[in-house]
This record gives sequence, structure tokens and C-alpha cells, in this order.
Amino acid sequence: MANMDDRSLVPHNIRDLSPYVAGKTIAEVEAEYDPPQISKLASNENRLGCSSHVQAQVIKAMQEIQDYPDPVSRQLREVLAEQNNVSPENIIVGAGSESLIANLCRTFFLNNEEAITANATFVGFFVQANIRGISLKKVPVTNDYRYDLDAIAEAISERTKMVYIANPNNPTGTYVTKSEFERFMRKVPKDAIVVMDEAYFEFARDVSDYPHSLDYEFDNVITLRTFSKAYGLAGFRIGYGIGPEHLVSEMSKTKLTFEPTTPAQAAALAALGDTAFLKKSRDVVIEGKKRLYKFFEKHNVDYVPSISNSVMMVLADEEQAVAFTQAMLEEGVILRRINAFGLPSCVRITIGREHEMKHFERSFEKVADTRILR
Repeated sequence: MANMDDRSLVPHNIRDLSPYVAGKTIAEVEAEYDPPQISKLASNENRLGCSSHVQAQVIKAMQEIQDYPDPVSRQLREVLAEQNNVSPENIIVGAGSESLIANLCRTFFLNNEEAITANATFVGFFVQANIRGISLKKVPVTNDYRYDLDAIAEAISERTKMVYIANPNNPTGTYVTKSEFERFMRKVPKDAIVVMDEAYFEFARDVSDYPHSLDYEFDNVITLRTFSKAYGLAGFRIGYGIGPEHLVSEMSKTKLTFEPTTPAQAAALAALGDTAFLKKSRDVVIEGKKRLYKFFEKHNVDYVPSISNSVMMVLADEEQAVAFTQAMLEEGVILRRINAFGLPSCVRITIGREHEMKHFERSFEKVADTRILR
């Protein structure tokens, strides 16, 4: 094919876009470093795997793989509606939260409208907003790495169509409290949509001052949830949104028709029925965080307390963060440096199984002895 230099074929917002860069896979680390043990603690996946109920239902669903999936995920929406005390018409299902974020961006914006969020939050929202060419205001997080809802409220203008809040926030693990959320919603205009991304809801829901956004029944709030984290179905790509019917019905018009897949819908239904696995997943995270906090305090490491399934380390500077994550990678511990999220000196550690956390600790102490963290 001819080499075309005419960059006018590509819109400027796509040319200037920084794509999402995922953490290294186990296979990549094995091929490059061949360590005796690999612990993937970078991507906030469920290190327990998923419910044992999932496999049989997915195999059964494969018998229908020649047919298109149910485009409206009817059975799954009915179960989710019952569990969340809403109508199925309040629910939309997509290929993960990020697909629903893309759906939100292409459904509700005109060319002169803007979105507002924090400067250190889920990079997937930045990417999807920029793909659509949406003007994006990023409000700095507080000194303790939390959403500054008062400052976000002050930043709202007549052009503001959407405010995105990840609660708990990714990658910091911090959260917006009930009183903060309630005060914020009193300031938000009724014609601005508030997106509450609750990807880590299952880990946060029992925190006493954590606001369950569905409890409030606001007419301009859309809540996003996922099966990728606590349910361990990241590879199936399935999540859902809950909101007022007048907004969900508009999103349904622009959703990719046949997502998620038939096996993904079957996996989600099976996972919802296994409450014992969900409890075990939450217990592993709770105990793992206690262990990690104790380890960090022993070694005088700055960290941010979290209500999600990861913990964020705060290092001296970006150079130290780069050196630390690389040294840990060579030991077989895959961590997430979160410069793309706006925090270049920070590193996120997913809570894993006991043997993975022991591997992190051994490797940390070995790396620390090389004076990388001095």
C-alpha cells in the first residue's frame, strides 16, 4: 500500500490520544525474565479466579455459540434488577465498565459540552472522552489522594454535561463519603449527569460512611458496576449500568448491538448465584490489606489506606517508582506504575493470595537491600 503522509485523514483528538497501556502479562514476564515464581499484582484482577459454578454454565452456553447473543441480556437484567431492587428497564449490560463509559460518551454529548472528573482517576474515562473529542476538565485530588467534590462542584459550568466519579477511586483506593456525596448532589444541576463508577463496590459496600449511590434514586445519576473484580470474570468482559429509565433507554439506542457475548452472560449469571465465592474474595482482600499495611509500616513505606482490592504506595519520585517496579518485575512480581493515571511517583499493588503476598514481601526486601528505596 502507498505510504500516506496526509495526517488530515485522522482527527486531531485521535492523533494526540495516548492509548491505554495494560500491565505486563504473565507470559511476557516469563519470556523476558524467566523468574522461578510469578505473581501478577498489577491489574486488580481477582487472584482467586472465579466461582466454580461458572465453567459448567459457560460450556452449556457454548452449545448456542452459533447464534447471536441476547442483545438486551434479558435474563441477566432480571436477576440484577431483583438483587438491586430496581426494574429491568433501569439496567443496561455491556462488555465491561469501559464499554459502558464509551456508550455514555457517545450518547449524551454535543460538540460544545464538557465532562469533569479528577486528575488522578481511572484512565479509561480519559481515553473514551478524548476519543469522542469531549472537552475534559481534570480537578486535582486532595493532598490525601481523594476526590475534591467541592472543587468539582465549583468547576461545573453551563457546558458541563457529565461528572465522572470512581467510588472507590482507581488507582488510589480512596472514596467519597456519604456526607460529601450528598452535599455535592445538592450543588449539581439537574441537567448534568453524574456517573458513579462503582467497579469495586463489593469490597466497599460495608464501609459505614460509603454511599451506595442506588439508595438515593437521583434522576441524573448512572451507576456502573462490573463482574471483572470481585467476581473474577475480567476475561469475559461484562459489566452493567443502573440508572433512571429515561437515560438508560437512550444508552440502549447506542450500545453495540450484540454485547456482551452469550458465554459472558452465562458466566455472570453463575457468578451472581455463588455468594460463598464472593465472600471468600472479600475476605482474602480484607486480610491481605491488613497484612500489607503491617508490612509497609514495618519498612516505613508511605501508602494510602484503601477500600478497594488494591493499595497504592507513594514513593519519593518518578525515578524511584520506575526503578522499583522494574526491579520487582525481574523478581517475578508484576506491579502497576500509575503514571498514566496522573500519579507518576506511585505504584499500585493488587491484593493477591497468601503465597503471592509472601512473594511480594520477599522480593520487596531483596529490592530494598539494593538501596533502590533508600
